[in-house]
Amino acid sequence: MDDARVVITYCSQCQWLLRAAWMAQELLMTFGQDLAEVALRPGTGGVFEIRLGDELLWSRAREGRFPEAKEIKQRLRDRIDPQRDLGHSDRHDGH
Repeated sequence: MDDARVVITYCSQCQWLLRAAWMAQELLMTFGQDLAEVALRPGTGGVFEIRLGDELLWSRAREGRFPEAKEIKQRLRDRIDPQRDLGHSDRHDGH
C-alpha cells in the first residue's frame, strides 16, 4: 500500500506529544516501508486519534482510553497487510 498515510492527532494542551511520538515510532518500527508517512498533528481539547487515510483507527473519545501499541498494530495490519504475522503483538490474552 504505497499511499498508507497514518496521522496521529494529539492534544498539545495535554502534553501528549511524547505519547504520540512513541506510537509513531512503534508503527514505523513494525511497518517501515509499508507506510508512506506517519504524521504528528497537534490538536486541542483532549484529542488523541489515529487515522489511516480517512479511516479512524482509534479515538480516545470513542474508546475511552489510550490505545496499546499492539491494538493499533493489529488494526493497521488488518487494513494494509492482513497476512502479516505480528509475532508477540498477535498473541491474544485469552479473550
